[in-house]
Amino acid sequence: MEYINAIGRRKSAVARVYLSKEGTGKITINKKDLNEYFPSAILQYVVKQPLNLLGVAESYDIKANLDGGGFTGQSQALRLAIARALVKINAEDKKNLKDHGFLTRDSRAVERKKPGQPKARRRFQFSKR
Repeated sequence: MEYINAIGRRKSAVARVYLSKEGTGKITINKKDLNEYFPSAILQYVVKQPLNLLGVAESYDIKANLDGGGFTGQSQALRLAIARALVKINAEDKKNLKDHGFLTRDSRAVERKKPGQPKARRRFQFSKR
């Protein structure tokens, strides 16, 4: 069985995806089933968006390694990795996935805390007197 691998990142989450060319639609994340790893239906929907868009949700088996970040960042990193793997399999799907924003790396991350301030942008209360 041949595997296509791709990587996706979001915030501090990293997803490595191994997509088999033929399968039954099983998604395994860190050796757990998708429903077990992401109990929320919204996060499951986010992960499956590129597959549902192309109508190939039952055509491939996906094994993923997720590391870092929280559950939202991990689910979005996984979505990007799956979309990139699908483009490697069939380059004609690229325009459709790109139009829906699944191939765009969301580079927003937490801004660092600055010295002399309580948070990144928040300053201590100013007292005139």
